[in-house]
Amino acid sequence: MKYSLVFLATLVLLGCKSEKTKVEYINPIIGAVTYDEKNDDMHGFGKTFPGPVTPYGLIQLSPDTRSFGDNGSGYSWNHTTIEGFSFTHMSGVGAYGDLGNFLVMPATGKLYTNRGIDSLPEKGYRSRISKEDEIAKAGYYSIVLSDYDIRAELAAAPRAGIIKFTFPENDSSRIQIDLSRRIGGTSVEQYVKLEDEQTISGWMKCTPQGGGWMFGYGNVNYTAYFYAQFSKPIKDYGVWHADVPTDTVRNLDLVATEPYQNIVANATVEKNVDEFRGNHIGFFTNFSTMKKEEIYVKAGISFISVEGAKLNLESDIPDWNFNSVVNQTRSAWDEACENVTVEGGTDREKEIFYTALYHTMIDPRTFSDANGQYVGADNRIHETKDFTYRSIFSGWDVFRSQFPLQTIINPEMVNDEINSLLEMARLSGKEYLPRWELLNAYTNCMIGNPAVSVIVDAYRKGIRNYDIDKAFTYCKNTVDSFGNEPLGYTPNSISHTLEYAYTDWCMGRFAESLNKPVLANKYYQRSMNYKNIWNDEVNWFRARDEHGDWMKWKGKLVHGQGCVESNPNQQGWFVPHDIDGLTRLMGGTDSIQQILTDFFEQTPDHFLWNDYYNHPNEPVHHVPFMFNEIGLPKQTQKWTRKICEMAYDNDAYGLCGNEDVGQMSAWYVLAAMGLHPINPGDNKYQITSPVFNKITIKLDNKYYSGDTFTVIAENNSPENIYIQSIKLNGKPLDRYWITHEEIVTGGVLELEMGAN
Repeated sequence: MKYSLVFLATLVLLGCKSEKTKVEYINPIIGAVTYDEKNDDMHGFGKTFPGPVTPYGLIQLSPDTRSFGDNGSGYSWNHTTIEGFSFTHMSGVGAYGDLGNFLVMPATGKLYTNRGIDSLPEKGYRSRISKEDEIAKAGYYSIVLSDYDIRAELAAAPRAGIIKFTFPENDSSRIQIDLSRRIGGTSVEQYVKLEDEQTISGWMKCTPQGGGWMFGYGNVNYTAYFYAQFSKPIKDYGVWHADVPTDTVRNLDLVATEPYQNIVANATVEKNVDEFRGNHIGFFTNFSTMKKEEIYVKAGISFISVEGAKLNLESDIPDWNFNSVVNQTRSAWDEACENVTVEGGTDREKEIFYTALYHTMIDPRTFSDANGQYVGADNRIHETKDFTYRSIFSGWDVFRSQFPLQTIINPEMVNDEINSLLEMARLSGKEYLPRWELLNAYTNCMIGNPAVSVIVDAYRKGIRNYDIDKAFTYCKNTVDSFGNEPLGYTPNSISHTLEYAYTDWCMGRFAESLNKPVLANKYYQRSMNYKNIWNDEVNWFRARDEHGDWMKWKGKLVHGQGCVESNPNQQGWFVPHDIDGLTRLMGGTDSIQQILTDFFEQTPDHFLWNDYYNHPNEPVHHVPFMFNEIGLPKQTQKWTRKICEMAYDNDAYGLCGNEDVGQMSAWYVLAAMGLHPINPGDNKYQITSPVFNKITIKLDNKYYSGDTFTVIAENNSPENIYIQSIKLNGKPLDRYWITHEEIVTGGVLELEMGAN
C-alpha cells in the first residue's frame, strides 16, 4: 500500500506540472539575424536584438557583433565575434541604424583602442564567442568571451542597465568603454570625467556628421549622457584619444575604411587622466582579478544631462543586486503580457506569439527621465506629468498593425505617442507630423502620412486625452503639405499616390467625426485620387509624370516603376479605404477574386522576399484580409493560417523580414488572435482563423467599459482552419468583421471550426 501511495503521488505531481508563465515563452533570439546566405534579399531578416529591455524602456542593453554594414540592431546571431555591449539599440531596422552608445567591453592582456575585424579579432578588443555559451531570456542575456575567458551577463531597468563580468585569474584585467562608438557611424565629440574612485560621467554627441541613421541623411542629432559606476575601485585608469580630422564626415563609408581604423588603432593612451574631451576617445580601468571574480558596471543614460543620467541610475538600480534587476524586469514583462492570454496551440506557437507580443512593446520607447523631463524638438528641456514622452515612430510600418493592436491592449501608450507627436509638431515649428521620427528628428524616411492614420484611428476608438483641436490642425497641415494635389496624383509614383489617397480618407474621417461636413467631403473626394493612376491599357495602376504621360511599363512584377520597396503587383492593392471602388476598377467581383487568388497562389511557401505576396515588407500586410471584403472569407482563413505557420518561427530566422519596430510581430499577434484591420480608421477588424483555441484580451478600464474580450475557436486544429459559424455574445453574427466598440465593451466571440 505504501508503494501504491508513492506511485499515486508521483502521478499527481506529473499531472500537475505547472504551465510555463508568459515570460518563460519569450525568446529574444527570434528574428535576431541581419543577413546570411539563406536570404539574398537586400533587406535581410528580422534584425532584432537579443539583450534585455523593459516594456517601452529607454535602455536596451545588448551585445554588438558588428558596427559596419547594414546591421541596424548591432547584432546578428550568425556572427562569431562580439565587440562589446552598448546601452541603446533599435529593433528590426535597416537604413544602417543608429544609437549603440556607451559600448562596454571587458578584456585581459594588451590594451587595444580599436575593435578589430571578425577575421582577426585579436588585432582589436573584439572577442570570439560560441553560441553554446549564449543565453537570451526576457530581461537577461549572457555570453562567454572566449578570447578572454570572461562571462558577461546583462540586465536592464527602464532607464539604467547593469553588467556582471566574471573574470579569470589575471594581473592585467580591464574594463574599457568606447565612447565614440555608434551604430551607423560614430559620435563626433565625447567627454568623460572621473567623479570618484567608483564613478565616471560624461556624454557623447551624435550629429549627422557622424553618420548614423541613413548615413547621416536622417538628420538625427542627439547627445547621450551617462553616469556609470564600477563595483571595483578605479585606481589604474586612463583614456585613449585618436586624432581624427575635425571636418571628417564619419559615416560608415569612412569609418569602415582601413585608414580610419589605423588612426583609431594608433590612438594616444594617457594614464591617470581625470577629465578629457575629444572627438574619438575611450576610457579604461585596469585591475588584477582572482579566478571567477565578479565585477559589475552599471550606468544610467539620459538624453538631457549628466544629472538626469545620475537620477535615472539612482532611481532604477540603487544597489549592486544584479538578480533583483533581472527579476524585476521579468516580472514587468509578465505583467505587460497579461493583456493577452492564449490557450491551446503548441509550445512553439506560444513561443512565437509571446515573443511577438514582447517585440511590439519595445517602441515607441520612453524618452524622458525619471523626473518627467525630456528634450523637445526645439532642443530645449521640457517636463510633463500628464504623459510619457516617447520616441521612435516607424510610421510607414506601424500604422498598419502595430498601432491598431496597441489601441486594444495598450491605449495609454497610444495616447502618450499622440501627445509626443503633437509636441514634436509644435516645438519643431513645422506644425506638421513626422512620418518616421527618431529622437525628435524628422528623418523623412519612407513615404505617406502615417501619423495621421494613427491619430485618426485612435480618436475614432475613443483614445482622446490630448489637444483634439491641435491634433486636427496638425493632421490637416500634414495632408495639405504632402499629398496628391494639385495634379490629383503624385508624379512618377504609384506608392505615394495610393498612400496619400488613404490618408486623405483618414482626414475626411476626422473631419466627419468633428462635425465638419464641408471639409469631410473635400478630403473624401481627394481620397478617390487613386483612380487617376489606373491605366486601362495595362489594366493596373501605373505611374504618370508631371505632364500626365504614363511612365514606361515593364510589367507588374518589375520593382521600381514608381513603387517604394515593392512592385506594381504588390503596391496596387493599397486602396484599403475603397475596396468596392477597387473591385469595380478590376472588372467586378469575379475578376478581383481571381486576380487576388492568383497573387497568393504564386507566392513561395517560404514567404521570403518575392514578387507576389511579399510578407517581409509592409505594403501587402492588409491584403490577406481583403478576401473577406470581396466574398472569399475562406481564402483569408487559409492564407493567414499558412502565413502564421510558414513565415514565422521560434529561432533566429523566425522573422522572414525586418521586424520594423514592432510591425512584423504585431501582424502575427493580431492574425493569431483571429482579428486584423484592413483600413485603420474605420474601426473594423476582419475576422480570420485563430491559431489558438482561446484568446483572452484584458481591457484597460481607464479607456474601455469592458473587462475582457475573448475569442473561442471550437474544434480548432491544424486541419480545422475554416470558420463554420460565428457567434458574438451568444448571438449569430452574419459578417466576417467586428467593430472596435464590440471588442472593448467586452464579450465573447465564438467560432466553430472545421476542415472544409
